[in-house]
Amino acid sequence: MNIELTLQEAVASALKKLYSIEIAHETVVLQSTKKEFQGDYTIVVFPYVKQARRSPEQLANELGTEVKESVPEVKDYNVVKGFLNLLVDDDYWVRFVGQTVGMANYGIKAADAAAAPVVVEYSSPNTNKPLHLGHIRNNLLGWSVSELLAANGANVKKVNLVNDRGIHICKSMLAWLRYGNGETPESSGMKGDHLVGKYYVEFDKHYKEEIATLVAGGMDEEEAKKQAPLMQEAQAMLKRWEEGDKEVRDLWTRMNGWVYAGFDETYSRLGVGFDKIYYESNTYLLGKELVQKGLDMGVLFRKEDGSVWCDLTGDGLDQKLLLRRDGTSVYMTQDLGTALLRHNEFGAERLIYVVGNEQDYHFKVLKLILGKLGFDWAEKVYHLSYGMVELPNGKMKSREGTVVDADDLIDEMEATAEEMCRDHGKNDDMTEQQRRELYHMLALGALKYFILKVDPAKNMLFNPAESIDFNGNTGPFIQYTHARIRSIVRKAEEQGIDETVPMPADVAIGLTDKEKAVVRCLHDMPGVIASAADNYSPAMVANYAYDLAKSFNSFYQDTPILRETDESVKRFRVQLCAVVALVLKNAMHILGIDVPERM
Repeated sequence: MNIELTLQEAVASALKKLYSIEIAHETVVLQSTKKEFQGDYTIVVFPYVKQARRSPEQLANELGTEVKESVPEVKDYNVVKGFLNLLVDDDYWVRFVGQTVGMANYGIKAADAAAAPVVVEYSSPNTNKPLHLGHIRNNLLGWSVSELLAANGANVKKVNLVNDRGIHICKSMLAWLRYGNGETPESSGMKGDHLVGKYYVEFDKHYKEEIATLVAGGMDEEEAKKQAPLMQEAQAMLKRWEEGDKEVRDLWTRMNGWVYAGFDETYSRLGVGFDKIYYESNTYLLGKELVQKGLDMGVLFRKEDGSVWCDLTGDGLDQKLLLRRDGTSVYMTQDLGTALLRHNEFGAERLIYVVGNEQDYHFKVLKLILGKLGFDWAEKVYHLSYGMVELPNGKMKSREGTVVDADDLIDEMEATAEEMCRDHGKNDDMTEQQRRELYHMLALGALKYFILKVDPAKNMLFNPAESIDFNGNTGPFIQYTHARIRSIVRKAEEQGIDETVPMPADVAIGLTDKEKAVVRCLHDMPGVIASAADNYSPAMVANYAYDLAKSFNSFYQDTPILRETDESVKRFRVQLCAVVALVLKNAMHILGIDVPERM
């Protein structure tokens, strides 16, 4: 039974019966009653006053009387000006808990495997550097949005497009040839992605030195950036790559192999993965074919230097480069090809790109060009734009080697989790392996929750010290709450209480205010999941989980559970505990966070 739906239908029926006002029941807006008033749901009657020809107070009283008579679950009502407050009988909430305790997937809809898939692209790393904190937000957001959509019934396909070619790759390759002396992951003891990233930084250092020398000789800085020998050589290497030069391609394959091994290790530690991985080296040629199609259609044009452009000035933008004058492609070229490839492969209902907000313009252009090329599915492209992650000491810069490396951050978080657990004595009875698993679980819970609780559109400041705490709006606080609840349920089972056994129908249990607050929060879970999916916002789920954990802890502090003398009340409270643990586990799973059974 869905009490919200029942109340909406009852109000719509009452309006028709009393005043001949016909409305769709889903247009009836239910709000949670404010704490200073008695009630569970509040209905604003002002929209119906004119047609009903009643004062707000009179209309609310007449509606309240009719709804109370037609809905047995409505215990009472009161009117505050034009607001009708409805009080739901405690029996409904008790039955709800009893019905929910055995529902392992409460609040989660089964994915429809037969539906057109929603394709979510995230991660999209470059193979010239390891994953860093910015990538972490991307990966965690992409994974969580995918899980959120799946929890709302969507058939989701997680994909990754690896940017494995381009001038940035050539920079690392060239620097390794110049300064590497044959160094490998094996000889250096470094992860492959770290090693390649080292030479990306090395390129930038020497490149800046060359620019400074040219500027000192009287050259304009912008011209010096173009004429610097290292940049000229890197661009020549890219051209050789596109022409299929064996020496360049062999080096590219070797160094990318180092990076992929490093990426896989980091993905595993983060607990994210993909249904399919695309590589730009396999898609950019399809993009070139689309560019030729655009030229043939007259949608694109070629400049005198041979470069190919799309004129978007009529759309309020500017001209967009699609092929350089030497024939090499740009990001937009391969994104056009990849979009077409995914549409053809999946027949997708939506193509979602999880990419930072610095690429807002890029995705506006992508949709426009796809539309101009005649693809009516261009409107299915959706850019899930998210804000940047900053640290207390400022922004990160990959070229200068000032990024926060993902692996280093996870190591730091695990060390902090270990220290925190030792200080609180929360793992004294565990084996060493169990301790390590707990430290990793808490570290990832802290990291993921701190990042995902922020609305995706907002920039955020990541402070590791604030994220890993057993108190406040943190992942470990929710994880600890779950472990505490599971401990209560286990102790109840030792006393012979089976939380899955239904309460007798003739037992009446009056709920305390704090009990009812917990039950109401549990009751909201399906609506939160649906709304969060509509808004692509794991933050709504994260903050819901925190509100539930906070509400439970307030109840737990003031209310006896296993010490309760009334056996029926005790059984109900154990059931309530079990449902809270279940809902916390489901909500945190959507965020990619595991919760411990004990701490």
